[in-house]
Amino acid sequence: MIERFWQQVSATQPVPEVRWVIATGVAALILVSHHRTWPWIRLAVTVVHEAGHALVAVLVGRRLAGIKVHSDTSGVTVSRGRPSGPGMVVMLMAGYLAPAALGLGATLLLTHGHALALLWLLIAVLVGVLVWVRNGYGLLTVLVLGAALAAATHYASAQTQSVIATLVAWVLLLAAPRPLVDLLRRSRAQRRGSDPDQLARLTHLPAALWIVVLLAANLTGLVVGGATLVPRL
Repeated sequence: MIERFWQQVSATQPVPEVRWVIATGVAALILVSHHRTWPWIRLAVTVVHEAGHALVAVLVGRRLAGIKVHSDTSGVTVSRGRPSGPGMVVMLMAGYLAPAALGLGATLLLTHGHALALLWLLIAVLVGVLVWVRNGYGLLTVLVLGAALAAATHYASAQTQSVIATLVAWVLLLAAPRPLVDLLRRSRAQRRGSDPDQLARLTHLPAALWIVVLLAANLTGLVVGGATLVPRL
């Protein structure tokens, strides 16, 4: 049974046609930029954001205590360990970098025809988050996202799975910079308690500088990810 599952996941799916790559890119741009759809996309991005915090917290030796995702699209990951030092800095940076990093990984899988493997990877990420979610709304959000992806892996055709996976990759790449742009527009008081604000206190560098650095990294991820998909056109 495990061998059959692995054969299914590791099998290749057809790379979407040019029209579908373009269509999913345009659709992702609309989803990320429109004021009605952005809150829902932002909620999914928050889940990835908190997953990034959680994963790096464990990797740097911190003890993960829980994750919360709220209806206002904010989230928080609680871990215990040294309140300062390189590990804490890397963990704080990981949240805003996680969507772009996952988007880049998604483009690599897609260009090698592994759309189904990408969908299962996303499900695995959600399962990992589910274990540590500590509030009802966060639990519901993760379950809905997981159910949608599971339905795609079970009911969708190989071609449709490739299109869905391409849309997800575009959404991750395009959505990654927007929270930082929104944060940059806020006043210093409104940014208090944010990841860049905490990084500023730890490193004695301005929070605005940290926002710009993280934003530049995400925009680079968008360019590299887009360049990875474009040759397929």
